[in-house]
Amino acid sequence: MKRVTLITGGTRGIGLGIARSLAAEGMNLALCGRRNEKDVQNVLEELRGNNVDVLYLVCDISDTNQRAAMLDAIRETFGRLDVLVNNAGMAPPERRDILEASEENYELVMRVNLQGPYFLTQAAAGWMIEQGKSDPDFRGCIVNITSISAKLASKNRGEYCISKAGLSMASQLWAIRLAEFGINVYEIQPGLVETDMTAGIREKYDEQIQAGLIPQHRWGQPADIGKAVAMLLRGEMPYSTGAVLPVDGGMMLRRL
Repeated sequence: MKRVTLITGGTRGIGLGIARSLAAEGMNLALCGRRNEKDVQNVLEELRGNNVDVLYLVCDISDTNQRAAMLDAIRETFGRLDVLVNNAGMAPPERRDILEASEENYELVMRVNLQGPYFLTQAAAGWMIEQGKSDPDFRGCIVNITSISAKLASKNRGEYCISKAGLSMASQLWAIRLAEFGINVYEIQPGLVETDMTAGIREKYDEQIQAGLIPQHRWGQPADIGKAVAMLLRGEMPYSTGAVLPVDGGMMLRRL
């Protein structure tokens, strides 16, 4: 039976890169996002071309009831959930110096980037534990997509940095808590990845990349993240729960 992976924010950017890699691996997919299904139909059909089933669900992961309804729909459609990839996230609606940032922006970013994934993990993990008790071959896994911003401070988007640092700690907490159930938890820290979210800063960082900001001298692509997730889900790091995997072209390497 094919494994089922839920990818939040799975129809664009990094999430789509992950979905493409996992579809190529033969995994059935549940993808969620805020857009109407008709607006992502082309993406869904592309993924289904890999001979996998793809379920799309409209869900705001910051909303408790919508998260519960999403898991109910996955249970009804597939009857199982093997993998959760917490990918969905947002930048602050307004980039403001931390001396001028608003509580409204802070609360919004935290609910989407940290609170939503934290409690979605809680619910998904409970279901995975349930499955493991009835199936000794069940291999649950959770992957959190954070950012180099979990470590690099950006004073004009403090909300984002704090949310990603929090999700990084959540990865460690869940890795410790779920180890006894055989559910591995991993964190992937992307660097500068070429997506619609980074389109507005493309010109700025093009110059810095060529000047040596990134040792590999290029932007990351969503496929780079997708390949990393696929590698983890193939079970190629079975003794490394809690591991943090940088996918940043060497950007965070310490240099003289």
